Amino acid sequence: MEKDIVNIGKSVVIKGELNGSEDLTIEGHVEGTIQLREHVLTIGPNGKIKAQVFAKSVIVLGEVMGNVTASDKVDIRDNGSVEGDLISPRIAIAEGAHFKGTIDMQRKGAPQPAQAKPAGGQQQAPAQPGTPQTQRVGV
Repeated sequence: MEKDIVNIGKSVVIKGELNGSEDLTIEGHVEGTIQLREHVLTIGPNGKIKAQVFAKSVIVLGEVMGNVTASDKVDIRDNGSVEGDLISPRIAIAEGAHFKGTIDMQRKGAPQPAQAKPAGGQQQAPAQPGTPQTQRVGV
């Protein structure tokens, strides 16, 4: 079975929301939101993206302005550029790539860092995953 490859050419401009259920290569301009949650998004060398990106894997050879969330990996290749925050368990940034933003590589279900015990020898109940932690000070 041959795998479909969808390509958005360098003369194409898309504004709005782009959703898909197959791998996608963008050589043109996209502004808005890109959602390929179970698939690979490749921004080609001519691609210019100004969007929030959600995909399984993101490969950047062109330019991305916006936050990138990938469930598997973000790969910024040589000459690729990202200005925005990255959220993914695996991130690769090649020598010669440009990146400006923050990186969050926390895996889902990963243990939280150990917290210091409160003063006075009191024990704090263990944190439940996904619940915010508050600590009373000076009680």
